Amino acid sequence: MAALSIRGLSKRFARLEVLKGIDLDIESGEFTVLVGPSGCGKSTLLSIVAGLERPTAGTIEIGGRIVNDIPPKDRDIAMVFQSYALYPSMTVRQNITFGMECRHVPGPQREAALANVARLLQIEPLLNRRPSQLSGGQRQRVAMGRALVRDPLLFLFDEPLSNLDAKLRVEMRMEIKRLHQRIGATIVYVTHDQIEAMTMATRIAVMHKGEVQQFADPDTIYRYPANLFVARFMGSPPMNTMPARLVVEDGGPVVVIGAGRPDEVRLRLSGYDAAFAYRDREVVLGIRPECIAEAGRAFGDAADAPIVIQAPVEMIEPTGAETVVLLRLGGEPALARISPDIRPAPGALAPFALDTRRLCLFDPATERLIA
Repeated sequence: MAALSIRGLSKRFARLEVLKGIDLDIESGEFTVLVGPSGCGKSTLLSIVAGLERPTAGTIEIGGRIVNDIPPKDRDIAMVFQSYALYPSMTVRQNITFGMECRHVPGPQREAALANVARLLQIEPLLNRRPSQLSGGQRQRVAMGRALVRDPLLFLFDEPLSNLDAKLRVEMRMEIKRLHQRIGATIVYVTHDQIEAMTMATRIAVMHKGEVQQFADPDTIYRYPANLFVARFMGSPPMNTMPARLVVEDGGPVVVIGAGRPDEVRLRLSGYDAAFAYRDREVVLGIRPECIAEAGRAFGDAADAPIVIQAPVEMIEPTGAETVVLLRLGGEPALARISPDIRPAPGALAPFALDTRRLCLFDPATERLIA
């Protein structure tokens, strides 16, 4: 039985359709991340699951029970908000136990739950402080503690790290992931940050314009994006996508970038049987920046020698850990990730190695993945 099952869910505000037939099954113990750009409907979906909004159509099941008409307090969920939502006049202890007091949980049971959560989140020294005396990360821990003491069937996180600075966001990201590993809870987590999604999730639901574009584990999302939107949204830097033409030479598929140009690039493919159906047709080629590196770089099995080409360099961005290069492949812009100690000169030709084992091909009409 899925911890959360969503069937045919839609939501309309007047003439605006925000969610369009969402279907999701989230298993018990999963860490599912809803990710997408602002306005894609992910927070609305979470609000409907929480009972803060009513769906226009469709059903929501939590633990096998349809909850469409059940109020939020009876859905066996706990929610962590972006804004912490702590009572400023209460201490940390009071903020965490307030909900249990409202449900008339006996005092000894409240104290035991508080002690367990405070130890888990390492906030024992903060119990007598008020929110104004806490840092952003400490406030978020308190908000998480308030949710954890309920021991619900489902945890809902609505962009909980968006108010934190970059360093603290990384620390809290690891903290939440570590917490999930300890307690094995079912979590639905909303974010617009695809790095958070990739590093934290068991499975990711990529949303766009009110629809789920792909629902899969992070590795599948990254290596085999279902369509061009997922390919361009997931990854930092994102996947390079460019128009190309597919031909067959010597019995094998070859993708041509900038066909007919003096600097055209021809890449022979192996293991792309689905590509033969697109012979002599236009396609969209996708290649991750880490699959374009400095000449001499070995990609995986040394027996699979990379293709080496000369390409003009337009700009470089040293980041410390690597150098990001903007170059041209057959006249099309592309980003490469090379070693930090290599700095090709902008405006010059430089040799680059291409790993063709991880190329993606998309249908330009449907934008769906071909191979």
